[in-house]
Amino acid sequence: MADRLTPEHRSWNMSRIRGKNTKPELLVRSLLHAKGYRYRLHGVSGGTKLPGNPDLVFAGRRKVIFINGCFWHFHDCRVGQHAPKANAEFWETKRTRTRNRDADQRRQLESAGWEVLTVWECELRDRPALEEHLEQFLAAD
Repeated sequence: MADRLTPEHRSWNMSRIRGKNTKPELLVRSLLHAKGYRYRLHGVSGGTKLPGNPDLVFAGRRKVIFINGCFWHFHDCRVGQHAPKANAEFWETKRTRTRNRDADQRRQLESAGWEVLTVWECELRDRPALEEHLEQFLAAD
């Protein structure tokens, strides 16, 4: 299917996609805050930036949470496996680079003694399961 938008309009649309304070991130933050958990935002701990700028940092627990969009971070779900047909080579390269960068940042954090959890956008649909998953992660020592 051909793109119905002009290249300029498509570029404008893509420039509006945020990396911070996304709807999935705000949902997880409000859920955890309501449960009494307190955290730092966007990869800051003790005044230093952590590798990959995790969305939520629990410095006292040495735990971080990334909240990833399935498409952008190449999740194994249906949305993450959808590959755009227009400019396919560009998207394949971009998404592969993102996946490799995510894995590298996770290794850096784990080698520095941090526990890492990735919450995928598709997991937000089952709220009770998400709450249980988050509480298990944060409660474990």
